[in-house]
Amino acid sequence: MKRFLIYTIILSAAMWMVACNKFLDVTPKDAVSDELTIVDKTSAQTALRGTYRKLAADGYYGSLFQTFGYLPGDNVQWTGSQSIIQQFITHQISADNGNLASVWSAIYATINSANHVITKVPTVTDATFATADRNQLIGEALFIRALCFFDLARTWGNVQITLTPTLAVTDKTNIAQSTQSAVYDQVLTDLNAAEQLLQLPGVANPVRVNLETVWALKSRYYLYRGQWDNAAAYAAKVLADKNFYQLLKPFSSFFSPASAIATKESVFELSYSATYSNGHRNYWQPPANGGTRQWAPNDAFVALVNNAAIGGNRNVLVAKTSAGLWYGNLYYRSPATDPAYIIRIAEIYLVYAEALANQNKLLEAVVPLNAVRDRAGLPPTTATTQADILLAIENERRIEFALEPHRWFDLVRTNRAAAVLGVTDPKQYLFPIPAQEIVLSNGKLTQNPQ
Repeated sequence: MKRFLIYTIILSAAMWMVACNKFLDVTPKDAVSDELTIVDKTSAQTALRGTYRKLAADGYYGSLFQTFGYLPGDNVQWTGSQSIIQQFITHQISADNGNLASVWSAIYATINSANHVITKVPTVTDATFATADRNQLIGEALFIRALCFFDLARTWGNVQITLTPTLAVTDKTNIAQSTQSAVYDQVLTDLNAAEQLLQLPGVANPVRVNLETVWALKSRYYLYRGQWDNAAAYAAKVLADKNFYQLLKPFSSFFSPASAIATKESVFELSYSATYSNGHRNYWQPPANGGTRQWAPNDAFVALVNNAAIGGNRNVLVAKTSAGLWYGNLYYRSPATDPAYIIRIAEIYLVYAEALANQNKLLEAVVPLNAVRDRAGLPPTTATTQADILLAIENERRIEFALEPHRWFDLVRTNRAAAVLGVTDPKQYLFPIPAQEIVLSNGKLTQNPQ
C-alpha cells in the first residue's frame, strides 16, 4: 500500500507539471510565469498571468475539475473501461483515484500562485505601478483564490485554508483542517476584499476578472449558502449591465461559429490558443473528429435535448457520427481553442430566478426563467407554485449546463441527489480527500466519511 501511495504521488505530480506548462492568452502577452520574482509592475503582471494559466490547466478548468460537476450527474455516460472515471458515475470514488489527486493538486497550485500575487504585489516598489493597477492585480488574484476555495468547499468540504505562499507540499503540514463552513467563509472574505479593489469593466473583456465578475460569483455563493436575498441582489446587479452581458440568440451563439470568443454571454471565461489548447475537446469529440469520446451524452439526455418542447434550440449541444454515435459538441474547435466557460450570464438569470422563487416571489421568479427559455426557443413556463417553479428551474439548468460543471453540485446543494439520482447516503455528497494528501498532512487532514 505504501509503495502504491508513493507511486500515486509521483504520477499526480507529473500530471500537474504537464498541465501547468500550458499557456493562457490573457494580456499582457509573451511572458513566463515566475511568482517568486515579483519585483516590479511587469513581473507582477507576469505572476498573475501564471495564476490564470493554472486556473485553465487540464487538472482544473481545462478539463478534469469540470468532470466532477457532470460525471456524477445524470446527463453523461463513460464510454471507456477505466474504473477511475466510472467511480464518479457510480458514486463509489476511492481515495486513491488519480483524477481526484490531480484536481486537488491543481486547485492548490492555483491558490499558491494567487497567494504569491496577493502577498507580494503590495510590497513592490515601482514608480510606474499605479495604485489602480496594483489593486486590479490583487483583486483578480483574490477572486481566483475565492473561486478555488469555493470549488474545494463544494467538492471536499473540510480542507486546509492556505493564505500565504508555499514552496513545497510539506509547507502545509502545520496548517489545520478547516470546516466546510469556514472554507466558505474564506470565499466570502476574499470576494469582499476583491470587491473593494476592482473596477467596473471599461471594455468587454470576460477573460479578465472585474467588479461584476465578483458580483456574479457572489450570487452563486449566496445561492449555495441559501441566502436568497443576497443571491438575488448580486444577480440583479450583474443582469442590470446590458452593455456587456446578454443572452445571445440562438443558444449556440456563444460557442459557434469557432470565432465566437469573449461574447456577451460570458461573465467569465478562460481563453486558449493553438499553442495552449483546451484539453476538454479531446474527451468529448469522437475519433472521427480526432478525439477519443471518453465520455458522451447518455440516452436520457439525448432524448431530452432533442425534444423540441424541452431542449428547444439547445440540441446543438449534441451531434451524431455517421456510425450513429452521439457526442457532446460544446468543445469542438480544431485546433482546440474552445474557451472554458466559468460563469455564463444564463447562470445568473437562473440564480436570480431560484433566489426569488425561494423567497416566494413567484411572479418575479418566472421572468428570468422565461428569459432563458425564450432564448432556447421555448414558450413561457406553465409552473405557478413555488415547488413547480423550483423544479422548472432545476430542469432548465439540467439542459442549459449539461456539458458544464453544474449538475452534480446543483443536486447536492438543493438536497435533490437522493430523489433524482438515488444517491441516498449523504457521505457520498462529498468526495474523499486524496489518500496521498492524508499521508502527507502529518495528521492535519482527516478523511471524509466513506
